[in-house]
Amino acid sequence: VQLQASGGGLVQPGGSLRLSCAASGFSLEYYAIGWFRQAPGREREWVSCTSSRDGSAAYADSVKGRFTVSRDNAKNTAFLQMNSLKPEDTAVYYCAAVLTARVHCYYFGSTTNVYKYWGQGTQVTVSS
Repeated sequence: VQLQASGGGLVQPGGSLRLSCAASGFSLEYYAIGWFRQAPGREREWVSCTSSRDGSAAYADSVKGRFTVSRDNAKNTAFLQMNSLKPEDTAVYYCAAVLTARVHCYYFGSTTNVYKYWGQGTQVTVSS
């Protein structure tokens, strides 16, 4: 059972990146996916989540309108599209998964310790 986060890199302010979170060993369809980030010297911060089955989403205020979470259950992969990136978005980004019933991730998605599986993180650096 594994989550593999990828897609990070160096981008200029205002640019875009798309992160991927590929699952192996389990079917992502039945799992809520959370995205978190951690900047140096700061606590891990919730970014977004997508609910199991219908993919309904929730976002932190800091990224709302700029980031879009999605999932392709056929490919067993979730995505985080990040647009209009700012220097303050610089962090290591993590994806996480938890098996859930049909409930919107808004109610639990920002809570770190509900997630069972975590990816290894991918570095996003926004700088000119």
